[in-house]
Amino acid sequence: MTIQPTILLIEDEFTLGEIVKESLESRQFTVIQCESGRIGLQKFFETKPSLVILDVMLPDADGFELARQIRQTNKEVAILFLTAKSLPQHVVEGFESGGNDYLKKPFSLEELIVRIKVLLSRDRLLIDESELSDVLEIGEYKFFPQRQLLQYQSETKKLSSREAELLKLLYFSRNRVIERKTILLKLWNDDHIFNSRSLDVFITKLRKYLSQDRQVQIINYRGTGYKLVM
Repeated sequence: MTIQPTILLIEDEFTLGEIVKESLESRQFTVIQCESGRIGLQKFFETKPSLVILDVMLPDADGFELARQIRQTNKEVAILFLTAKSLPQHVVEGFESGGNDYLKKPFSLEELIVRIKVLLSRDRLLIDESELSDVLEIGEYKFFPQRQLLQYQSETKKLSSREAELLKLLYFSRNRVIERKTILLKLWNDDHIFNSRSLDVFITKLRKYLSQDRQVQIINYRGTGYKLVM
């Protein structure tokens, strides 16, 4: 039996924490459970987990600030926020503080497991063409990848092939950072500086196309890559 990676669960609601812990352990994950930010940060440095499940509202710490402290010394560990905060600015703050994903309470254990598997699957293909349906929902937008159309209410925008391919990459890695180099090699087969500047232009265009839904954002991680937040 294969032992799954170690997960650090920092959640002050004891009952919820126990339910999540038992569910993950039934799938062979090793789970370290903490109920405070102070102990959670201590356990993080002691155990070096593969993933941190972090409640935003802790009794002794702000989850976003805790994530920033983790990111100061570790850029690789996956961080998944659990929170009742659902306003767009809270979601954006979560990603900007270093989070990889954001799950709103209440949530299903099945959805949590899927998100954990995605975060821990570093070698996952950016796009599985078998998953590509005729229409993809991006906030209030409808994206028709095969027809290269982006629709908002009664307005329809025809995308170029490069714009459509870039939006597909962002969509299938939504709420996760895609490295610039990965995008360049996927779309241009070359990470030359000229192509890098072209990528910036296409990102600017997509931001403009998606600007009518304020809950949809493409965040730039300077020197790293981009993340589509929905």
